[in-house]
Amino acid sequence: MSSSEASKTWLSQDAYDRLQAELDELIAARPAVAAEINARREEGDLRENGGYHAAREEQGKQEGRILYLKEFLRKAEVGDAPSADAVAPGTVVTIYFDDDKSDTETFLLGSREIAATTDYTVYSPESALGKAILGAGSGQTVTYTAPSGADIKVTVVEFAPFGA
Repeated sequence: MSSSEASKTWLSQDAYDRLQAELDELIAARPAVAAEINARREEGDLRENGGYHAAREEQGKQEGRILYLKEFLRKAEVGDAPSADAVAPGTVVTIYFDDDKSDTETFLLGSREIAATTDYTVYSPESALGKAILGAGSGQTVTYTAPSGADIKVTVVEFAPFGA
């Protein structure tokens, strides 16, 4: 798998449609937010107008989300992630911790945006654990430093493309 392929975000059609619907709603709400700002502006002195400042802040958050979703959806690949011989974004991974085969965890390695479409816990490929297991194969043991500073050893038990 090429590095550009490994860095792609894979989304199911359902997840893509859900995010596209959110984007469409945000864009459709722009005129209402602008009207709210104008209504608050007409209330008087802008320095002491909390409603105006709150409306402007909400507009900024909304515009930030619009930009994020546009870029995210532009780069996303819709469908099933390609099968791989190593852990990659878009795979469901089972690991065990510190040589204790009874201490396992199964999760999806992928974008947090798809968390609403699955019952799996989702870990980002940019997280400490995600970076450590990217490219690992079944049976491979890796060590990573957790945000707490502790070194944690995990072994990849198995992995499969999400939805397989």
